[in-house]
Amino acid sequence: MRGAGVKQHSETLRIDTRRGLTSITEPVRQALARSGVREGLCTLFIRHTSASLVIQENADPAVRRDLESFLSRLIPDGDPIFTHTAEGPDDMPSHLKSALTRTSEQVPVHRAELVLGTWQGLYVWEHRDGHSRREVFVHVMGE
Repeated sequence: MRGAGVKQHSETLRIDTRRGLTSITEPVRQALARSGVREGLCTLFIRHTSASLVIQENADPAVRRDLESFLSRLIPDGDPIFTHTAEGPDDMPSHLKSALTRTSEQVPVHRAELVLGTWQGLYVWEHRDGHSRREVFVHVMGE
């Protein structure tokens, strides 16, 4: 990197979720704007073991529904092979779904914008039933 020096900015986003994919693209863009970084990298990390982060289709909601349907068929709630059921039938399945997806994402920053494709968005993928409040740590570094 060149110029006046490297800047760093970090903050925690608190995101209300329901099962499925919840867009966080706009809150991350706002965090990037607060950082003052024009060229660099934005790293996201979710601080949970039963939800994940994904970059996915942002135009057709059917894609998000189909992703949820597929993963729920692959790892169904209440499967009798699971012994970790302390918080209900979605407890262990949510941990497995998180393990198969991602807990972090990185997006380049160019000209103070996230370098996402036309049809890409950032999402928290909630794997539990009901409502949750999730924390996503955002770290932006660059100049």
